[in-house]
Amino acid sequence: MSHSAHDILTRVFGYTAFRGDQQAVIERVAAGGDALVLMPTGGGKSLCYQIPALMRTGTAIVVSPLIALMHNQVSALREAGIAAEYLNSSLDFESAKATERMLRAGSLDLLYVAPERLMTPRFLDLLDHLRDMGRLALFAIDEAHCVSQWGHDFRPEYLQLSVLAERYPAIPRIALTATADRQTCDEIIRRLHLGAARCFISSFDRPNIHYTIVEKADPRRQLLNFIRDEIHSQFTRAAGIVYCLSRRKVEETAAWLQEHGIAALPYHAGLPAQTRMEHQGRFLREDGLVMVATIAFGMGIDKPDVRFVAHLDLPRSIESYYQETGRAGRDGLPARAWMAWGAGDAVQQRRMIDSGEGEPGMDYETHRRLARNRLDALVGLAETTACRRQQLLAYFDEDAQPCKNCDNCATPPQTWDATEAARKALSCVFRTGQRYGAGHLIDVLRGELTDRVRDNGHENLSTFGIGGDLDEKHWRMVFRQLVAYDFVCVDHERHNALALTETARPLLRGEASLLVRLPSEKTRSPRRRSRGSSLADIPGGIPTTLFERLRTWRASTAQTRSVPAYVIFHDATLRDIAISRPATQDDLRQITGIGERKLEAYGAEILEIVVACG
Repeated sequence: MSHSAHDILTRVFGYTAFRGDQQAVIERVAAGGDALVLMPTGGGKSLCYQIPALMRTGTAIVVSPLIALMHNQVSALREAGIAAEYLNSSLDFESAKATERMLRAGSLDLLYVAPERLMTPRFLDLLDHLRDMGRLALFAIDEAHCVSQWGHDFRPEYLQLSVLAERYPAIPRIALTATADRQTCDEIIRRLHLGAARCFISSFDRPNIHYTIVEKADPRRQLLNFIRDEIHSQFTRAAGIVYCLSRRKVEETAAWLQEHGIAALPYHAGLPAQTRMEHQGRFLREDGLVMVATIAFGMGIDKPDVRFVAHLDLPRSIESYYQETGRAGRDGLPARAWMAWGAGDAVQQRRMIDSGEGEPGMDYETHRRLARNRLDALVGLAETTACRRQQLLAYFDEDAQPCKNCDNCATPPQTWDATEAARKALSCVFRTGQRYGAGHLIDVLRGELTDRVRDNGHENLSTFGIGGDLDEKHWRMVFRQLVAYDFVCVDHERHNALALTETARPLLRGEASLLVRLPSEKTRSPRRRSRGSSLADIPGGIPTTLFERLRTWRASTAQTRSVPAYVIFHDATLRDIAISRPATQDDLRQITGIGERKLEAYGAEILEIVVACG
């Protein structure tokens, strides 16, 4: 080991101290041990293998699932003066051969490679050569949850990575992910043969993210109000991601936002590859763009200054929600996670689960049960009246105090004990033969003598008129909750008829209760500036003119070097420069994120900007 971990941290990467488990992970891997690392997005996972790669002899092989991630990681490493390359399908034959020659010659510190490329006989022969020459430093398996057949980002080629343990047992391996519940962790350990690995599990909390979930009314208008009132009023040129379930909705939402003055781009798997690449490149390189996308966009997007992530549809699970919202605020600065949801989202997700074919190696009923359990957990998060962060972290077996940085903590919702009303509703569903939709059931409950009620003789039922104390609005809310919590299911082939599920039995028998949140009367999000919610609220403030001048310089520099702006410097580094106003190179050296190579390359220009801004 030619340099200490802390020396590399400060001299190469420009950081003064390790965070969380970073140092322990680095020492474990640098000493030749295996590790499984669960660390939230923005927690510094990359340093956990990049620093050991520079401490150990030879080249570190980093397995990464996405081309965009490789490009950006390699660009950032080169900026820091590290010899890094990648091998993937974006390279032509000659470029790939040149990279392989560099690898064979031992001139690379890190090589990023796609899993399918790693598994080719040609590349395995190269790895054999490095091992035999004593120049294979370590294997890093990034986005390790891709090995889980249950996981939300399953990649079949990741299953083959077990060969690393079998073929190179003396080479340390580190598997990393930001999103994995206990079941997924166990699967990663089993499939990658990491039984001897030490597990490092950091807190899943992202304290800089403010969580908000609203009931769907006019979702596109609600989204626009959110962007205008709570993002643009607080952040300059704020980038964001909006997730939608369908390709059509992606394109319609992007076009609608553009019509209303928001710089938005669509992204989904149905767009031509060249268009997707162009839109992704613009999002990474330009400030202030909003990407409207399906889940085809996201993993591997290393942009640290995404100020918000919004959902117009319910994600598939809490793991998906956590990972997708975690793309906001990777720089540690304030960010927002916003979602509009309705009971119809849960109905649609359950239809998708029930019509699915299951997973390879898993029987259909097991797949269906696990999928429904995950959906129920997400519905519980959307409907909770308690701290959202507490409930989110509890899903990952982590205890937390109320956060004071979510909508429920900021403005506690009003609640209503709907247990008695729910039992009346369920009884009415049963008495009418489980063949009618919510509208007819409400007429029966309220004692409305409509033609349809008379035609079916429902005025003679014991449930006729027993709900006259509630208006139609409240009854619709009750039925929405019953659908959301799966007490009743919707039969779309029978004109949205409602039928009881097994879940309804305890409620009907008086063994369970139903507490629901009352809908807010507000239709427009208020302008809010809670403490810590914007860059301007950070103690000490930020000299806006200098900060913007630095961002303008960074954008120009990044364009010249054909890299994303954050590869030059993160917003957090520019913020610190603007606040501290360094006067010398030694002053700059104290700024987090400025290593020796970047100080040499950009120090003089930065100091000139500081002086010019007085």
